[in-house]
Amino acid sequence: MSVKDEIHSQIVGGLANGTFPVNTPEELFAAFPDGAATTCKSGDLVVSAGDAGKLLKASDFPFKNAKQVADVIVERAGL
Repeated sequence: MSVKDEIHSQIVGGLANGTFPVNTPEELFAAFPDGAATTCKSGDLVVSAGDAGKLLKASDFPFKNAKQVADVIVERAGL
């Protein structure tokens, strides 16, 4: 599995119990198990939800599902 696919999968998994739609960054962080401190890892790459949140724009919200969140984050991160 590629780094992109692995991180994408971990983001989707981390948001599995979240309630959607998510309308704000605060709601998004609250949907992760450890909030902004939730981490995704692939090899030497470690990305926290807080770091990933910096890639999001106000215009990205609302998110309808976890896949949409993961798609935007991995695309903006250039993975």
